[in-house]
Amino acid sequence: MPDGQIANTSSAPGGDGGPGPGAGQAGGRDGREQIPQPPQQPRQQSSEQRPEQPPQQPEGESFRPLPQPLPQPSLETRPPARPLDPVDRNILRLLRADGRMSVRALADQVHVSRANAYARINRLVDDGVIRGFSARIDEERAGQGASAYITLKIVQDSWRSVREQLLRLPGAAHMALVSGDFDVLLLVHTADNRSLRDLVLTRIQSIPEVISTRTLLVFEETDLEPEI
Repeated sequence: MPDGQIANTSSAPGGDGGPGPGAGQAGGRDGREQIPQPPQQPRQQSSEQRPEQPPQQPEGESFRPLPQPLPQPSLETRPPARPLDPVDRNILRLLRADGRMSVRALADQVHVSRANAYARINRLVDDGVIRGFSARIDEERAGQGASAYITLKIVQDSWRSVREQLLRLPGAAHMALVSGDFDVLLLVHTADNRSLRDLVLTRIQSIPEVISTRTLLVFEETDLEPEI
């Protein structure tokens, strides 16, 4: 999507205007005598100083095994997903409702040991079933007062290029390549209608591969929590 160099002015060693680094040291070209320096003694650690120990997580603390965004393997390297059993589905349902639930509480509710719950969660992450842990945001209360679905018609075989440019849009929340009368469905959240207009007219329509757009304002929205 469409939306210097700092010169080094320090004097070179031995240049005009003054001595460079190393002046006054032994072996210097001006023949000055080197002033011997006493050897520095390494600092000894006081007997009262001890290396800081990392804080230990209290037992039963909320499950946060991966604070960083989870890396998504490519389709070529991603292993085939293993079938989910009822315990796996219950774990997904509970984590979807509360991603900060402690492993102890999770294990109690699905009737498995904590070690089993840990192993299952890690397996679901490794298989790409769980893509990350996030918060559900009320966009309006977070200052994003205008939301819209935007449909785009794009040049044939340009989806990958368009997708990379849409990913850099401020406020882009979801996008999908679809079939039908248009090619891309994009959900955006902006501060107000003026920001939404600028986003569509200035940012999206300036993408070379975008042929046309249509904006559908959102009046009210509700996040669903479907059963798995």
